[in-house]
Amino acid sequence: MSTGTIAIVGAGQAGGWAAQTLRSEGFAGRVVLIGDEPHRPYERPPLSKAVLSGDAHADTTHLLKPEAFDALDIDWRPNVGATFIDRAAKQLHLTRGAHVSYDKLILCSGGRARRLSIPGADLPGVFTLRSIEDAAALGAALSAGKRLLVVGGGWIGLEVAATARKKGMDVTVVEAMDRLCERTVPPEISGYLLQLHTTHGVDVRLGTGIERLVQGARGGLTASFTDGRALECDAVLVGVGLVPNDELAREAGLACDGGVQVDSQCRSSDPDILAAGDVAIWHCEWAGRRMRLESWQNAQEQGIAAARAALGIAVNHQPLPWFWSDQYEVNLQIFGMPTPAHDVVVRGDRNSSSFMMFFLDAGKVVAALGPNAARDLRFARRLIERRTRVDAAQLADLQVPLAKL
Repeated sequence: MSTGTIAIVGAGQAGGWAAQTLRSEGFAGRVVLIGDEPHRPYERPPLSKAVLSGDAHADTTHLLKPEAFDALDIDWRPNVGATFIDRAAKQLHLTRGAHVSYDKLILCSGGRARRLSIPGADLPGVFTLRSIEDAAALGAALSAGKRLLVVGGGWIGLEVAATARKKGMDVTVVEAMDRLCERTVPPEISGYLLQLHTTHGVDVRLGTGIERLVQGARGGLTASFTDGRALECDAVLVGVGLVPNDELAREAGLACDGGVQVDSQCRSSDPDILAAGDVAIWHCEWAGRRMRLESWQNAQEQGIAAARAALGIAVNHQPLPWFWSDQYEVNLQIFGMPTPAHDVVVRGDRNSSSFMMFFLDAGKVVAALGPNAARDLRFARRLIERRTRVDAAQLADLQVPLAKL
C-alpha cells in the first residue's frame, strides 16, 4: 500500500512513531494524526522525573523537533477526539462533527490514570500523572518542607516519591499490597526498593489502603487509612494503575479484553484496524500469556510495527520486554518477564549499589534485572534472546565475564 488514507487515533509516543514510520517506509498517501492533547507527539517517562523536578522543559519530551514534524507532511488534528468508528463505511467520526474516511486505521489511544473511588478523591490537591499538564500541576505543588502522600507503590508512585524527596519534601507512600511493585518484580527487588526509599527518608506503609480524603482545617488534606491511622498532607499523588482507552474499539464491536486484542502483526479483529501501545493487548511469547505492555519500549516498537503492517509489510511484534526506572541515584532495568517460578541466580552483592539477578527456566536465562548495571545487562539481553543455557555457578561468579557465557 503506497497511497490512500491511514488515520491514527492517539498522538502520543506510539502514534508519533506510527506516523514517522509510514513516511520512512515510503507511504505517499494521506496520514491523519488525531490527538486529544494540544501537543505534538511526546514521551511520557520524563514527566515523573526530569520534567517534574524542573530539570528539563516539557518541550524536551517531544519525539521530533518542529521542523522535522512539519516535514512529515501529515494532517495533524490536535485537541480533537474520536467518537465513533463506522467500520462498514470505513469512516472515523470526530468531535465537532468532523469525520475522516480511511483505508487503514491505527488505534494508539493509550490509557488514562486510574482514579480513586473514595470520598474526597476529587478535592483540590489530589493529582494523577499522565500528561504534560499533569506534570505542570503536580510540579507546582512540590516544594521543600511540604508533605506529599503517594497512593500506590508502583513505578509512577515511587518515581514521584524520589523526585519529591530530592526537592526536600516529606513523603509517605501507602501501598495496599504486601510489597512494592508486587505485580512486576520478585520479592528481592521489592525489598531492595523498600530499603532504597526508606534510606532516603520516605515513610512506606505496606498493606495499607486509603479510605477517604477531607479538606484540612488549616488547608491541605487529611487522609484516613484502612489501618485506622490518619495523615495530614499538602498534596496527594494517585498512582494506582492505568485504564486502557479501548471504549472506541469496544463500541465499534472490536474484540477487547482490558485493551484492544491484536495479533503479532498488530491487527485487531477487523483486519483494516490495528492497535499499538498501552491500549493494545496481545500474546507475548516471552511472558507466555496475553498482556498489555505499558512501557516506553513497547509504545515505540509496536507503533512502528503497526505502521509497517498497515502498509502490508510482514511483521512479527514479539520484542523482548524491557523496562527501566530512575529513582534517586539508581537506574533499574529489567529484561524479560521474571516470575516466582524461575530459579534465581544473583551476581554481585545485593546490598551494594550495583548487582544483577538472573532468572532461569530449565537452565536457560529468561529474564534479568539489576540496578546501575547497564553494561552487564546488555550482555544479559543477548543471553535471553539467544535462549542460552548457562552454568549457574559461572553466572554468579564475577570473575567470569558475561561475554564469555
